[in-house]
Amino acid sequence: MYQVTRLNNGLTLATAEMPHMIGVSVGIWVGVGSRYESAELNGVCHFIEHLLFKGTKRRTAREISQAVEGVGGYLNAFTSEESTCFHARACHDRFEELLDVLADMLLDPKMAPVEVAKEREVIKEEMAMYLDEPQHQVQELLNATLWPGQPLGRPITGTTKTLDRMRRQHIVGYLRTHYLTGNTLVVAAGRITHRAALRALRPYARHFSVGRPPPCLPVTVDQQGPRLALCSKRTEQTQMALGIHTWSRHDARRYALRLLNTILGENMSSRLFQVIREDRGLAYSIYSSPSFFHDTGDLVISAGLDTDNLEQVLRLVLRELRRLARTAPGTAELRRARDYVNGQIDLGQESTDSQMNWMGEQLLGYGRIFRPGQIKDHLAQVTAAQIRQVANELFRPERFSLALVSPLRSAAYLGSILCAV
Repeated sequence: MYQVTRLNNGLTLATAEMPHMIGVSVGIWVGVGSRYESAELNGVCHFIEHLLFKGTKRRTAREISQAVEGVGGYLNAFTSEESTCFHARACHDRFEELLDVLADMLLDPKMAPVEVAKEREVIKEEMAMYLDEPQHQVQELLNATLWPGQPLGRPITGTTKTLDRMRRQHIVGYLRTHYLTGNTLVVAAGRITHRAALRALRPYARHFSVGRPPPCLPVTVDQQGPRLALCSKRTEQTQMALGIHTWSRHDARRYALRLLNTILGENMSSRLFQVIREDRGLAYSIYSSPSFFHDTGDLVISAGLDTDNLEQVLRLVLRELRRLARTAPGTAELRRARDYVNGQIDLGQESTDSQMNWMGEQLLGYGRIFRPGQIKDHLAQVTAAQIRQVANELFRPERFSLALVSPLRSAAYLGSILCAV
């Protein structure tokens, strides 16, 4: 199903042939994101993402969007901590047009000074929008608390201060030194053959800058006890995010952690949802989610709730963590969790976008593409005792960081609760 070719200059092509589909999704993935940035250039990858849509020597910004949307397609991009992706989707017979637009954006961006100045203000508006969303703000506050003074703790968008300091030469220089063949993938999924994709890519491949960028700095964790951060703000609810330091995407325990998360808070059947929302009606939304990076990871429990219920909810969350650490899940609960994850994997294979994301994330993250069956085999080997062991290792006060966006003026009293696991 998956085919991968590494060209002589280091550029990689990956395809998933889906002959039953009408469309094709194409993405150019670059293995660089916000954690590769210095403090002074915080936000530069996200800035580049915006500017690549602002015109090339062949196309204006309007012509870029019209070239894809004018044939019934879709064009977008995203920046994360460890990768950036520019992607498009359209009917399969438009593949070469999609590839031409994406390659043009990355290889020949104009980055006119007037557009740099204009887009700087656009990104500031984007940041202001996020600040008006307490659910987003609390996640950024949590990241800064989990990874203080480190790139993973900084906002992907950068800050007003770093954006104002950033000039065109900084942005162009970063693009030239970090967006190179050694960390760039062209990924296509849909009604396209690998041979046709390779043939279409070759004329563009020689224009990519050859090389591999410097690696990001490793994470350091030096935490002796729970951390707590509060942003006092006039809000109707308190937004809570409890972060727990976990392991990297390469750690074998990630499979047990994946099932643990499903049991704990991934869906409506999870323990947190049932105990806090269904049984007691203390929150509309409560969930948990893991993140895996090259050398570290986290598990985050998030909730929006009435401020008067904060202490009770936090105690209930910690009670569920203790329960997982002390008692292995039952056979039926583990089976349901495994079936849920397997089902999500299967459903995620249905769309061209999902397949394109699957290949890009795995090739950049692991240097290979795992087939769904391989992931399921690993999940099948996870035992209830291993889940309990993982919980026992993770659910300790020295791994906890609590972030709050709340009308509260002080939350220091919660520190002793976090120590009571």
